[in-house]
Amino acid sequence: MKKHIPNTLTCCNLISGCVATVFALGGQISIAFLFIIIGAVFDFFDGMSARMLGVSSPIGKELDSLADDVTFGVAPATMVFYVLGVLDYPAFLEPLRPVLPFFAYIMAAFSALRLAKFNLDERQAMGFIGLPTPANALFWGSFLLGAASLLESSPYMIFVVLALVLLCSYVMVAEIPMFALKFKHWGWHGNELRYTFLLTCIPLLLIFRMSAFAIIIAWYVILSIYSNTKQK
Repeated sequence: MKKHIPNTLTCCNLISGCVATVFALGGQISIAFLFIIIGAVFDFFDGMSARMLGVSSPIGKELDSLADDVTFGVAPATMVFYVLGVLDYPAFLEPLRPVLPFFAYIMAAFSALRLAKFNLDERQAMGFIGLPTPANALFWGSFLLGAASLLESSPYMIFVVLALVLLCSYVMVAEIPMFALKFKHWGWHGNELRYTFLLTCIPLLLIFRMSAFAIIIAWYVILSIYSNTKQK
């Protein structure tokens, strides 16, 4: 019985991603984001339960990647797809309105590539190379909700969204080492970066709430780049 627990949690992650995608297509971005967060919770516990129960398997690894691409690739890309369909366009871009929203799914493709690289890359045991797909999904859900009024302020904001799609797609597969919140011990020495990140996240969450995730993910990328530069 216990060998099925991790895969059941992974399937719950997958279902959460499907539900998020449906709500995103309907323009209910806040509910879609909620189900992405629920999927992230399932994603956290499926790996933990597999390690605790000692029932890791190749099938579980492949299933996890499939679920992650739906929840953290297709679902956030669909949120962007919807937003690109309703934003104001500059007059010269109006003819492209029927097709331009599909640009968002570039991010889903790069999410799949990121997950495939992660499965084969043995360097990512205690950290990441490139932005993890859950972090990218949290960034987009938070950004689209928190910056909704800003995105509606000018027809040229569409270029910001398109640029961010390309930037996030690149950062997911770039050779940029990023720290993971994995602790070998609980002392300060050796964990300075992790504790600094966590402590600075608390006031951001209290002040900005759901909108804070976009700021937190951007801060995470900046801290990772700073740490790598300092080490070099």
